[in-house]
Amino acid sequence: MVAQEFTVDLNKPLVFQVGHLGEAYQDWVHRPIVSKERPRFFKSDFWEFCTRTAWWVVPVIWLPVVCWFISMSMNMGHTLGQISFMVIFGIYIWTLIEYIVHRFLFHIETSSYWGNTMHYLIHGCHHKHPMDSLRLVFPPTATAVLIVPIWNLVKLFFPTSMAPALFGGGLLGYVMYDVTHYYLHHGQPTGEMPKHLKKYHMNHHFRIMNKGFGVTSSLWDRAFGTLPASKVAEKTR
Repeated sequence: MVAQEFTVDLNKPLVFQVGHLGEAYQDWVHRPIVSKERPRFFKSDFWEFCTRTAWWVVPVIWLPVVCWFISMSMNMGHTLGQISFMVIFGIYIWTLIEYIVHRFLFHIETSSYWGNTMHYLIHGCHHKHPMDSLRLVFPPTATAVLIVPIWNLVKLFFPTSMAPALFGGGLLGYVMYDVTHYYLHHGQPTGEMPKHLKKYHMNHHFRIMNKGFGVTSSLWDRAFGTLPASKVAEKTR
């Protein structure tokens, strides 16, 4: 007897449905629904609220924290030039983290019930509903949970006076990433660089989803061979 294929009901809360797709989940989640209508994740209003974050919440909450960490290093005697270098280095490290997390965690292939469910919550929902404006940036509560162990790691590997500015730079890189990500989906860029970034990221969503993992830049895609081929190059093959 052949088991009936599971079908997701988009009119019902999605999170606890997607796990039932099994191996079909990967194909389903990478067939985007281009609509600004917001799907419901949970039956509970509280948990549903926790999944929604307006883009401006990220800079409002985290930029003061960035300034506080940077000021810690300044109060320990570092010059403005030294602080600037440490902050820029922190941003640079963030771009690598951004690439690694997006490529190896956000695009991990799952097929089990809980694997599919967790993947959908972390990143799959964004590929399925790429224009959902309240599920584009990371919820602050989840960010707060993650930055505590990261801060402890930074303190472990760097001198006491340098660690805060480096961490502040990395956190600033994260804020820039989330705000940029939102803008690439909902903004209408006019400059050459933002227009290129938008096209690059939309290419990742709608054309070649296993390449183009950089959001704020294509630096690490170029370094690690995941730069998508241009349409012109594909046609000449």
